[in-house]
Amino acid sequence: MTQKITPFLWFDRNCEEAINYYVQIFNGNPQKTSESKILSIKKYPEGIKEGPMAGFDGKVLTAVFELNGERFMALDGGPIFNFNVGISFLIDCKNQEEIDYFWDKLTVGGDPNSQQCGWLKDKYGLSWQVVPDMSKWLNGPDNEGNMRATQAMLKMKKIVISDLEKAYNS
Repeated sequence: MTQKITPFLWFDRNCEEAINYYVQIFNGNPQKTSESKILSIKKYPEGIKEGPMAGFDGKVLTAVFELNGERFMALDGGPIFNFNVGISFLIDCKNQEEIDYFWDKLTVGGDPNSQQCGWLKDKYGLSWQVVPDMSKWLNGPDNEGNMRATQAMLKMKKIVISDLEKAYNS
């Protein structure tokens, strides 16, 4: 199936650094299912002296890259727009090892304490949800277990699967 919607990310002036960072992280995932890679980078031409792109010589005009098979685009556009927590990318983790891996990598230089329930903000200001499929704890057949697991999750920064299991089953 062809991807019909492609997220497009606006960076200030560090697009190339950011996409290399993301590609490296996703390629290092011990549970990796497909290669992450930069497909193309087009840069602003040299010598732009006027207008909003003055001084963007050599910065990224457009970049196309894939993270675990999902296509993204990005650019350097200056400080006009910033990321906010209203938009995040969910990483569907298979186990605690994968949660720990992405959490540890994406929180370096970021702010793991700015959010809860498996959400974090990385060093570029992009928000991520690093979570397993939580349907068995939050939408399982035991309504009281669902409530206990939900209460446990609401107290977590990084998701800890064993704590969700214990809350659901207690």
